[in-house]
Amino acid sequence: MEREVVVVGAGPSGSAAATALVQQGHDVLLLDQQTFPRDKVCGDSIPAGAIELLYALGMEERIREADFYSVDRFLLCSPRGYVVEADLTYGRRFGASSYVVPRLHFDVLVQQYAVESGAEFRQAQVTEPIVEDGRVVGVRARSNGAVEDIRAKVVIGADGITSVIARRLRPDRLEDRHRAVALRLYIDDIDERPHQLEYYLYRRILPGYAWIVPIGEGRANLGLGMRLDKFRETDRSLEEMLAIFLDMPPINKRFRNGGRLHNISVGQLNLGSQDIQRAFDGALLVGDAAGLINPLTGGGIRNGLVSAVLAADIIHEALAEEDVSLTRLWKFDQLCRDSLRSDMRRAYFAQRSLLRFPALVDMLVRWGGSNSGLGHILIRKLQRRQA
Repeated sequence: MEREVVVVGAGPSGSAAATALVQQGHDVLLLDQQTFPRDKVCGDSIPAGAIELLYALGMEERIREADFYSVDRFLLCSPRGYVVEADLTYGRRFGASSYVVPRLHFDVLVQQYAVESGAEFRQAQVTEPIVEDGRVVGVRARSNGAVEDIRAKVVIGADGITSVIARRLRPDRLEDRHRAVALRLYIDDIDERPHQLEYYLYRRILPGYAWIVPIGEGRANLGLGMRLDKFRETDRSLEEMLAIFLDMPPINKRFRNGGRLHNISVGQLNLGSQDIQRAFDGALLVGDAAGLINPLTGGGIRNGLVSAVLAADIIHEALAEEDVSLTRLWKFDQLCRDSLRSDMRRAYFAQRSLLRFPALVDMLVRWGGSNSGLGHILIRKLQRRQA
């Protein structure tokens, strides 16, 4: 039996694409090699822009009932320790707020909503797309020790940075300057700044940056990330750089009983600063598989959801016209560029400027910290890039 759409990967992007398609009347099979709930290396910050997209899919009541931990303030600390703070207001339309939600809880909420909307979920490890005469016609999947060929009119690759769909269809790798590595952990017994996101650019951990994201009740998501090419040039591991950050007096003095660290994980990111192909004959790539992570902040949920909704709309039109060729699906690439490229380019420019001119960042943050008007302008600019 041929399925209309097979979505490989049931994270937020894949599940959102599945939801949008079943809401438009399509048959969707959603595959993931893991069961849910499952964890993912992430800063756990979900921007208001991403929440708005989920509201548009009908999830407003579900999200409000979940009573997630909201954040409404933003702190940025420059290389020399200057600080600017402001309200987190960008993107708060339609009553949406930004939240901090461990991916263990957030991803399962979106995945379950896709299933309740009508998508069929199956745990299976997709090993490769099935390609015939240059066109994707399905996927090969392993489940319970058996290998099965699942044919489909369209395949959506939403299987993350190690996507087997992307690797087969677009074998060229992203350059190291368009990739990043990150280490994330959770800390208990910390004096968190309630409802405030914190980002640190301390000179001793450049060219990386660290974050503290509160969860509430003295707990926080804490981590450090760095562009991959710069990481390869350093003589320190991420763990060593994080230890330097944690030992800095402004941070260390906030620990109660030394702070309890747990759930330490390391992951890689595909940044959206390299222009790549995301549409193919019979297939589209969305989310992390499409390389849509913000080059400045490392956030990717909003961009992933944007790509998911665009993919669903393009596939809906293509199936109605019975044409899922590259010529028809290429519009997806164009829409992704139109929707996301300008912000990605600005974020990449800001990232490069930070690496080359940390003194300029000190100056901007110092001015912003001493002038509330300038501070709010600077924070708004950064908020546009935090998705």
